Amino acid sequence: MTHTPDDAAGSAVEKAKPWYWQLYIQVLAAIVVGIVLGWRWPDVGTSMEPIGTTFVTAMKMLIGPIVFLTIIGGIAGVADLKKVGRTGVKALVYFQVGTIIAMTAGLVAINLFPLGDGVHADVSSLRTSGDAGQYIDKGEHQHWWEFLTNLVPDSFFGPFVEGDILQVIFLAVLLGIALKTVGKAGEPLIASVNRLTDVVFKVLSFVMKAAPLGAFGAMAFAIGKFGLSTLTSLGSLILLFYVTSILFVVVVLGAALAAYVKLSIFQLLRFFKEELLLVLGTSTAEPALPGLMRKLQFMGVDRPTVGLVVPTGYSFNLDGAAIYLSLATMYIAQATDTSLSVGQQLGLLAVMLLTSKGAAGVAGGGFIALTATLSTVGHVPAAGIMLVFGIDKFMSECRALVNFCGNAVATLFVARWENAVDLDRARQVLSGRLPEPPAAADPHEGAQGQDAERQPSTEAAADAGGEAQVSTGREDGHHRDSDGVVATVMSPRST
Repeated sequence: MTHTPDDAAGSAVEKAKPWYWQLYIQVLAAIVVGIVLGWRWPDVGTSMEPIGTTFVTAMKMLIGPIVFLTIIGGIAGVADLKKVGRTGVKALVYFQVGTIIAMTAGLVAINLFPLGDGVHADVSSLRTSGDAGQYIDKGEHQHWWEFLTNLVPDSFFGPFVEGDILQVIFLAVLLGIALKTVGKAGEPLIASVNRLTDVVFKVLSFVMKAAPLGAFGAMAFAIGKFGLSTLTSLGSLILLFYVTSILFVVVVLGAALAAYVKLSIFQLLRFFKEELLLVLGTSTAEPALPGLMRKLQFMGVDRPTVGLVVPTGYSFNLDGAAIYLSLATMYIAQATDTSLSVGQQLGLLAVMLLTSKGAAGVAGGGFIALTATLSTVGHVPAAGIMLVFGIDKFMSECRALVNFCGNAVATLFVARWENAVDLDRARQVLSGRLPEPPAAADPHEGAQGQDAERQPSTEAAADAGGEAQVSTGREDGHHRDSDGVVATVMSPRST
């Protein structure tokens, strides 16, 4: 594996960068400061809400265009459209199997430790007001098949305005296939898509500079509003959820990664430390989506696979939400003295597989799916979600972290299944023998010995988190853009 002189120079600059300029250090420090502020001065912490929500909103603003452009570019860059369909089917199969295992893990955990027994909650005394009341009302009218009918948007721009990622994916797949099938007539548009992708990722690099501030605001608000004392009321349920989730990531996802992809889950978690801390600070996995896509490409996963599996997984592969859904459902049943047989619990699992998809990408989706499940089954009162509503904020971080880990493993698994990943490069990256995606690294090196279709092909992907920008294509050791103009490698990496 060779490095250009520019790579070596950039590497020296990267190594010389002070530790306190590392993004994950700044985000971690911001989280700690936010916790302390919210704990010691709750009123001040609560007032920090606009800072956190503004950052998350800014990230969500870019998610739609990033998903749309990445999927189009990925499909258009595939030599054979059959591969797109094959990859999609394999991804959906993996998502369903993973969801079933995650839900089963939640059911097993709550049956082994029936924390709801002895609560004897009076359903008639549970008041459903505020956001919880709205979620219950929407969930009671949610049908399992709506996620299929809602795939088709009312207008082309509607999904971008409303932030409906499933509809964005639907449009992107249609347009990507259309551009590919029209041949040469679509090539100018494909080139424009690639250039526009560069611009969007550059905007993202600007927004990412505010990540520590966003993490601080979100954490200060959460602690200030709900207080650390909230954890003690249902602390055992929170603890069970966290332990179950950790075991799922380490044992289930770790085993799948080690047995089939031959990679270490612990090395993978270390590699994504910046993204994981960002998810922890903001309580949502969406801000980390661009970083996940960028780093997976840097590891050697081909661009079409990343562009198709990751965005789809953010809607269909929610392992953390699946664990929470099964665990919370059974807790509510136990707390309201509703007895469920093993057969009824398996029936719940089957219903949850459908209702969880119906609320994908919707605000309050977890509660909507939970209410839809309870309403569909009819045995457990839907008003029971008020029993867990107060601690949901402290469980959302864990859900988002597990969702993120699940999608990282899913992409690597499907890529291995499709022979669309350079495993040698992935091992070198995870072991630290190659620098992180970074100012110095050439994202095309992972494609050596592979066809052009499997190369991580845009400088935008390398620049997403304030990283280096390099142009596509290589010739005689120089980086060149699509017009053959020699481009420079930007460094040092910004945070």
